[in-house]
Amino acid sequence: MFVAVATISSPICCSSLVPSQHCNSDSPNKFSRQISNPLVLFWKKRNQSCSLSPRTTKTHFSVEASSSVGSAEYTEEPATSVKFLTSLSLPGCSSPFFLLGTGYREKKFGIIGVKVYAAGLYVNQTILSKLNAWKGRSTADIQADSSLFDSIFRAPLEKSLQIVLVRDVDGKTFWNALDDAIAPRMKTPTPIDESALSIFRSIFQERPLKKGTFIFLTWLDPSNMQVCISSNGLPSDADATIESENVTFALYDVFFGDAPVSPSLKASVATGLATNLK
Repeated sequence: MFVAVATISSPICCSSLVPSQHCNSDSPNKFSRQISNPLVLFWKKRNQSCSLSPRTTKTHFSVEASSSVGSAEYTEEPATSVKFLTSLSLPGCSSPFFLLGTGYREKKFGIIGVKVYAAGLYVNQTILSKLNAWKGRSTADIQADSSLFDSIFRAPLEKSLQIVLVRDVDGKTFWNALDDAIAPRMKTPTPIDESALSIFRSIFQERPLKKGTFIFLTWLDPSNMQVCISSNGLPSDADATIESENVTFALYDVFFGDAPVSPSLKASVATGLATNLK
């Protein structure tokens, strides 16, 4: 059974009934001094003509794991407080995805770090059956083993990276940062690679990316990656498909290679893998 991993605390509300003070002629302050337990008041007043009107108040507590909002469950990335669905479906994909781990991207300006986005990796649940060789391995071993992450990329199963911006960024700036990370991983791009990069670039050029924008980079297979951008929740269609294994692998390596741009994301995914491969 697939286990969604969460490492933070999310506030959840529960309700308790507190008797209304309006049924007592004493002042509120006197009321609170006289009665320390609301249930005591209930039993004392039950036979009196003054009826109790329950007033709902909220009590907050924290739990470690995913929190439920309506019928959907979320995991919160702790550094940015961005909530990720523990499972979701995307356009053009054959099966639901399950969240494996989350992290954040921080840009350094001198000694100051500015968080740019949160990110979460979603995978097809059956991918775990392709990773039996790593069963029982520790989180540290998994995180340091590049062959495991290569196996995830090579597996003919869909996987998706969700990026959620935590500040406004113009599209050109976002692409330039992405291109700066991809370029060193592609020493000699082929004409197919150049064409794919041109399509990729055009998606972001002249496009404002507001705080809260979703960007999904979905590997349909090792050679094809679907790009979806939405400023209003989950996307309903794809913006483009990138068809170049060199480009799609370079982008995967940006996040899950030996020098990831978000160490926290790779570490969280390694924890999720270790948990699910016990």
